Amino acid sequence: MNKLFDKLFPICRSITGSGLRKTLEILSEYIPLKKFNVKTGTQVLNWTIPKEWRVREAWLKGPDGKKIVDFNNHNLHLLNYSTPINKKLPLEELKDHLHTIPNQPDAIPYVTSYYKRRWGFCLRHSTYEHLKPGKYHAYIDSELVEGELNYGHAILPGESNKEILISSYICHPSMANNELSGPIVAAFLYNRLSNWSKRRFTYRFVFAPETIGAISYLDRFGKELQENLYSGLILNCIGGRSDLSYKLSRQENSPIDNIVKHLFNVDDNTPEGKIRSFTPIYGSDERQYCSPGFNLPIGQMARLVYGYSEYHTSLDNKELMTIEALHHSVNELEQIIKALELNGYYINQYPYGEVKLDQYDLYPDINSKRYEEHFKDKVIKNRNQLDQVLTILNYSDGLHSLYQIVEDYNYNILELSHVIEILKSRGLLKGPYFKEEV
Repeated sequence: MNKLFDKLFPICRSITGSGLRKTLEILSEYIPLKKFNVKTGTQVLNWTIPKEWRVREAWLKGPDGKKIVDFNNHNLHLLNYSTPINKKLPLEELKDHLHTIPNQPDAIPYVTSYYKRRWGFCLRHSTYEHLKPGKYHAYIDSELVEGELNYGHAILPGESNKEILISSYICHPSMANNELSGPIVAAFLYNRLSNWSKRRFTYRFVFAPETIGAISYLDRFGKELQENLYSGLILNCIGGRSDLSYKLSRQENSPIDNIVKHLFNVDDNTPEGKIRSFTPIYGSDERQYCSPGFNLPIGQMARLVYGYSEYHTSLDNKELMTIEALHHSVNELEQIIKALELNGYYINQYPYGEVKLDQYDLYPDINSKRYEEHFKDKVIKNRNQLDQVLTILNYSDGLHSLYQIVEDYNYNILELSHVIEILKSRGLLKGPYFKEEV
């Protein structure tokens, strides 16, 4: 993860351009991405692909001829999608093209102007405050050309054509939590799942520029997702020292919504922010996937949620994000996916009367006050597991999903994995099935 971060961090990314393509190429070293492009001027849903932005050099020199900001030193110094300029102008005129954050004097802000042509520089407010009157030389060697927008996906096949989508954006320049945490976690989660011996679902990993990239992806694959998608997650700001935080899908009770609420043990005492309501007002690409025409069962997972003080600034760095947090995110997301794989409808193979469990080595063959001792040599090791066996067999009737059972009996769905595997290995249980299969 650390190595991948260091490869990706210096790249000047945007919604189009060489930085976007280079990012996809590097990610392709880690996962087998299939790449796509959409030409400038192409209509995608209600949007149009803009011209491609290319930048080679940019700097601002003061009256003394010394560089004040330099794109080569930090790519956030340049207004993203800035048009070219080569002009000497007085400070008062220049100020209209300078962007700072007064209450964060040491931060370089991240500012974009994708769909309206303008030029500008971003700098630390502490630097801005020391600018002296005189002539400044603004130089930006950039161009907007007929080009393309790029994105990629990797499909990890499973036993079913029902899919789980994992999507993250790749358009922000040198920022850590608010850019690289998502694609890095997604890449390593792909490799984690690829090592599973069996997958019930097919997994679709998408890497695209935010908003216009997701819209382009939906323009091409939206109907396919509507037909096959079971659940999905947008990974956004998934580094930092906070706990995982989940934004519900627009449906608010989709399989992924219910599983996450279950695993997060959501109740009236759940801390605010652990589960966030769906809103189209702010967020990431869940706003596109959950737009009313698609209304896909996709939530958003974050850790240090957007809006933190370092957000969209040069202070969003590796130390803020931490590689350790990314590793924790992969581990926790894998558990959520395991729960989705486990959930479904199971069928008791002997539903008439209770199963005679002792003949399957699942029940003590003596009833005494030392009852627990007689579990020692059994596959089922204690009374709690026996209770789970009896409960699962009774409600595995094709009418109750495993999620419904665990919610009714206050079990943790992941803790039932062992019991379910035992029952399946003994020929007592089959599943999981989707609702339409039972």
